[in-house]
Amino acid sequence: MKNLDFKHGGNIYCFAEKFNYSLSDIIDASASIVPFAIPDFLKDELCIEIKNESFRYYPERNLNKLKEAIGIFHNIDPSCIMPGNGASELITWVGFEAAKYKVNCLPVPGFVDYERALNCWQAKYFFEELPKNNFKNIKQPFPLKPKCDVLWITNPHNPTGQLWDRKSLEELIENYKLVICDEAFLSLTPNGENESLIPLTKKFDNLIVIRSLTKLFSIPGLRLGYMISSSTICQNLNRLRDPWPVNSLAIQAGIKLLSRKEEYEKWIKKIHTWINIEKQWLTNELKKISQIKVHESTTNFLLIESKDSLNGEYKLFIQQKNTY
Repeated sequence: MKNLDFKHGGNIYCFAEKFNYSLSDIIDASASIVPFAIPDFLKDELCIEIKNESFRYYPERNLNKLKEAIGIFHNIDPSCIMPGNGASELITWVGFEAAKYKVNCLPVPGFVDYERALNCWQAKYFFEELPKNNFKNIKQPFPLKPKCDVLWITNPHNPTGQLWDRKSLEELIENYKLVICDEAFLSLTPNGENESLIPLTKKFDNLIVIRSLTKLFSIPGLRLGYMISSSTICQNLNRLRDPWPVNSLAIQAGIKLLSRKEEYEKWIKKIHTWINIEKQWLTNELKKISQIKVHESTTNFLLIESKDSLNGEYKLFIQQKNTY
């Protein structure tokens, strides 16, 4: 089983050009980004940065202020933090770290970027299929114990929406040379933060946790994410990558978003309320369609299974100037 036939969603510019649509014609649900406008306090901060013309200078190379803000937010030493140009850039460099070991395991169905990252460094990997009968809308133990050196985990899992129990994940870490946990959607998931492995990075040097701010705050164009791991792994990867991986606007956005704790909590509450209401409604409505099977999910996306191709419906949506 391979994922290479699939690509990351969100490429609306290419779609608009191909079908001669304006961006406003497109409803794009392929990237699972929250549908709300960015918070006013963030918009104000970005306007201030533009007026100050801080982008006329190179960004702070060491990203110290951003790492400090992330460190305070998660109670983590800044030396154990590596901000990046979105989670995708970080996944590429984590792939470099993972390629140092003999064999990687990728649970499937899974996020295609892991395979891309491992192919960048000619790493060896195999796929382990998740048991479909275990898909639920509550947290559960991680169901796999593959024989490998490096285990890639997504929590909640993409694209099934499964939330893994932190206790079961902690039990796995001691059995592998490296465990990579992508928590890009964890903050969006109601009660998800309770299962985060970030606190365990203080205990395990063989653990890497990846986070994203772009989906949560609907700012994918700014490209902002970060990984938390041992200071040794962070320092080694920092020596290899580009000098300025994060632009000045993204730096200030990250600092502002994570330092405004009260505003952050209000935003999270808004997102979780939306997910709890809309996810149940959408699941119930989709279940009325007899030709498809809708799997249970804990977060803001659903895995839909069909015996027949959905390309016909996709083409119909294009004709109606909508894409899902």
